[in-house]
Amino acid sequence: MSSATYTIRPALRCLRQAARQEFHCTPFYTFRSLTTSSPRQEEAHLQSTTTPPPDLDPSLVSTRKEERQLNSTGTHLIGSRRRRATLPITTNIPFEQLPYQCFQEARKILQADREEKLKQIEVQRKRIANVQAADVAVSGGQASKKGRLVAMQKYLEELKILADINDPIIKKRFEDNEGDMNRPIYRYLADREWRSYKRLLLMQRITQMHLVPDILPHLDPVAEVKLAFGRRNVQPGEFVDSRVSEVPAKLRVQVFDKGERLVSVAVVDPDVPNLETDGFRYRCLFLAVNVPISPTLTSVPFSTLDGKAQVVLPWLVPYAQKGTPYHRMSIFILQQSEGKALDVNAVREKVEREGFNLRGFNDRFLVKPVGVHLFRSKWDEGTAGVMSRAGIEGAEVEYTRKKVEALPYKKKDGARYR
Repeated sequence: MSSATYTIRPALRCLRQAARQEFHCTPFYTFRSLTTSSPRQEEAHLQSTTTPPPDLDPSLVSTRKEERQLNSTGTHLIGSRRRRATLPITTNIPFEQLPYQCFQEARKILQADREEKLKQIEVQRKRIANVQAADVAVSGGQASKKGRLVAMQKYLEELKILADINDPIIKKRFEDNEGDMNRPIYRYLADREWRSYKRLLLMQRITQMHLVPDILPHLDPVAEVKLAFGRRNVQPGEFVDSRVSEVPAKLRVQVFDKGERLVSVAVVDPDVPNLETDGFRYRCLFLAVNVPISPTLTSVPFSTLDGKAQVVLPWLVPYAQKGTPYHRMSIFILQQSEGKALDVNAVREKVEREGFNLRGFNDRFLVKPVGVHLFRSKWDEGTAGVMSRAGIEGAEVEYTRKKVEALPYKKKDGARYR
């Protein structure tokens, strides 16, 4: 009996306390008033009233939290995180004069190695000059002399890279996007960074979406190609709204070998439906020739190219009609042979927009693909308007798959089963 009383007493005490609180507390009713604004408007209002991030210097922040706060406001960070973390504690001391004994001793070793490489460069240049001045008969013929010079020039470029590859000042400038692409070391670092991830991603998209062999039998990109429509940067294989791609595209082509060269730019759609053959055909959306590029001349805006001397086929808005699968809009950078300019009028006579064959174009005009990019387009809510503004018919047409008829089945006479 005592154990039962001991168990009940705490419960009675809680009930008495709750009863007392009912007389002293006023009831609270939760209700939601009627409103004419949508939940999205209320959410936007709440977001607009949130306090902005504190004032931060984009050249000094070094933590991920501060970087996210600046990125949320659209502010671009300046330099690498290592540089931004070092500046506040070095009182603006030049990077090469940092007061760290181990750092300075390592720089002395690297400087001695660089001086040795510079001496090898001078010796190699003298050897190249001697081979160039030698008689062809002594060098074993013109082909042998040319091959030897090519190998010696290649070794000379390797020595130039080895002379600067370990310099911390070079690495700092490259990370801070302050490198001069006219120097071999910066081209080598940029090429290595591109091949470490971006090229692998590009080749994955090319393989997954079967650009090889649908358009070309083989692709080996050696130049980085970036695509943008206005301020919208497009990643390889990304879906782009038809209203965004209505404006002419802008390319940034970064090559990693020295010298200026002429290239052709072709935008091909290999997924145009062909009702006659019950398949697909090609369409060229844009074609331009004699476009100069170099390690420092990288911008290729379609809207500013010369319409008479460069543009063969003007920009046609990418579109996919209703019912068709997504279209692979492929952009190819084609290097012209030995920098020779193509005759624009001759190209216009032999090239047509519908049924454009990139393989035949490469064989006829002796061009080689060095860069590629692609994006995808499908029917969306803005495609009909884009087609009407461009004067393209067929926005009301919808493609459907053919219904596969079943194999003929010979039915037995049912009278015998009655």
